[in-house]
Amino acid sequence: MIDRHCEDGDIAVIGRDLTASLGTRLPYGVSIGLDERLVVIPRSMLIAAKRDIPGV
Repeated sequence: MIDRHCEDGDIAVIGRDLTASLGTRLPYGVSIGLDERLVVIPRSMLIAAKRDIPGV
């Protein structure tokens, strides 16, 4: 198995940046920081990665 997390334990994702189009439609109390982006990945990708995510 290839280690897919960053040295600090964070997980990096590659997806479509939809901050501009979806960022204004977040649920009450949810916000995106100035250094953050709302990234969307296909559901099928997350399901395929499930076996590689510890504790899921």
